[in-house]
Amino acid sequence: MRVFVTGSTGWIGSATVDELLRSGHEVTGLARSEKSAATLAAKGAEALPGDLDDLESLRRGAAGADAVVHLANKHDWADPVGTDRAERAAVEAVLDALDGSAKPFVIANGLSGLVEGRAALESDASPAVGPGSDRGGSENLTLDAVSRGIRAVAVRFAPSVHGRGDWGFVTFLVAAARASGVSGYVGDGTTEWSAVHVSDAAHLIRLGLESAPGGTRMHAVAEQAIPTRAIAEAIGAALGLPVTSIDPDDVGDHFGIVGDFFSQTLTGSSEATRDLLSWSPTGPTLIEDIAAGAYTGD
Repeated sequence: MRVFVTGSTGWIGSATVDELLRSGHEVTGLARSEKSAATLAAKGAEALPGDLDDLESLRRGAAGADAVVHLANKHDWADPVGTDRAERAAVEAVLDALDGSAKPFVIANGLSGLVEGRAALESDASPAVGPGSDRGGSENLTLDAVSRGIRAVAVRFAPSVHGRGDWGFVTFLVAAARASGVSGYVGDGTTEWSAVHVSDAAHLIRLGLESAPGGTRMHAVAEQAIPTRAIAEAIGAALGLPVTSIDPDDVGDHFGIVGDFFSQTLTGSSEATRDLLSWSPTGPTLIEDIAAGAYTGD
């Protein structure tokens, strides 16, 4: 298949492009800079100039491909409303281009905010509906497009998609530990996170693109529940720093923007995903990655 990928030079996108190329697919990546275009060319992929605000490029990329993987997001913490608005407009543009084509369209989402008090299941519908909701309600918008003749699939990522080169949440935790001289966890550290290695996440995206039925929600979760204290302890050991509890009232000052997320239990099951697609994660665990120096430059 010729696959059009947004976010193609990002953290998960880069691994996804590599996975698709290794599996014999052709890739066109949305590239918002000459550097991104050169990165794609070096891998043997094509580049389509544009970004999430360039709706015509999105339509052109989707129309010229056999399948679409949408991984890009502005992640502008200073303008969440604008980020959500851009996400919905981008998805609408892709859906318009794919209308009635039966082509697969895989869209990214996270586990945050899906349910409270238990691990999220693939059967749990996202509560984000409509333009004013989280990510502009793009997951539901996409899955509803099955009725428009599109093989729409959602992939929900664990809060930590980890590996060497990751610049996500764990990177912020390491930076906070270095800045403060202690590796912290919130309260008693019993909140839990799910995690998945980036190579396993990319493998799942390919499997879903190739064979998941329309309407499928996939969970990119290799480890369902890692206590946040265990994550802090692994960071402390890797950096040679003491480990301590951070009062919930002080998480913003200590952790910065990642504090609210580290205070929550963000977990999901992937049992249905594994059964449906015979997905079996093989990458290192999050704690193994931290211990091996993936986040400390070792």
